[in-house]
Amino acid sequence: MTAELTRGQNHPLPGARLEIRVSAGTQVVAGATFGDENGTLHGADGVAHPGSPTLPGLEVSRQAAADHRLAVDLDAVPDAVHRVSVLLALPEAGRGPARFGAVAAPFVAVTHLDGDEVASYTITGLEAESAVVALELYRRQGAWKVRAVGQGYAGGLAELFADQKLPEAHRLAGTIHEAVAGGLARSVPAPPAAAPAHRPDHGSAPRSGGPDGAVPPGSPYDPQGAHAPNPQTPGAPGQRGAPQPYPGGPDGPDGPGEPVTAGQPSAPAGAGPIDYTHPRRQTAARTADR
Repeated sequence: MTAELTRGQNHPLPGARLEIRVSAGTQVVAGATFGDENGTLHGADGVAHPGSPTLPGLEVSRQAAADHRLAVDLDAVPDAVHRVSVLLALPEAGRGPARFGAVAAPFVAVTHLDGDEVASYTITGLEAESAVVALELYRRQGAWKVRAVGQGYAGGLAELFADQKLPEAHRLAGTIHEAVAGGLARSVPAPPAAAPAHRPDHGSAPRSGGPDGAVPPGSPYDPQGAHAPNPQTPGAPGQRGAPQPYPGGPDGPDGPGEPVTAGQPSAPAGAGPIDYTHPRRQTAARTADR
């Protein structure tokens, strides 16, 4: 049975291997900090965030998202760690809202690995805050519990880290937002493909040719020459060959129903009338004539 917590309430954790699931109405950064008995954070190496997503017994998401799953193994957490604070923050480089009061209340839950909830908490009452400590996992008499915290910070991650006594709070906050911005940039769809290259105008002679600008006889661009390109012929210069139906009927040269594809040679101009009869039908016709 799930324990639905309100701010300040706690609940025992039944096992060591758990997940923390986050659902928010917009993209958020998810992270966690390792604190001592007083909740003091002793260095940036005690923070898991998208730029450095793993700590002993803990792994967080590598980019901002509306939904997260944080993996926890409390047996692997160092003995000196007494508090694991789970934090959420709005990306500074995103196009989304700048404060939690502008979106739906974030929802966090501690679950078993199979998804069954142990405890959940909906973080209400946020307004100008852009970062929040959502939950806290803490040791008590040799066992682990979860507490609903919901402590928000209008000054964002920098203020949150400073509250945990981290000396380089502003620098670490900037590092995290830079890592998140890089992830957001990589997730932007590619720009539309460039316009196709200019195709030569086969209806008129090119500007260059012989010394006087004339087109030499027999040139592929000579509209009167025997090799003038046929715009209907697959593979002609400037034309992108598309499959064409076999002229003699529904059967193609490779068997019934097979189309004639681009790249197959076409009969040269001036070679006389073309017999479009299917080769197998020609054989059948000659046999019948005998």
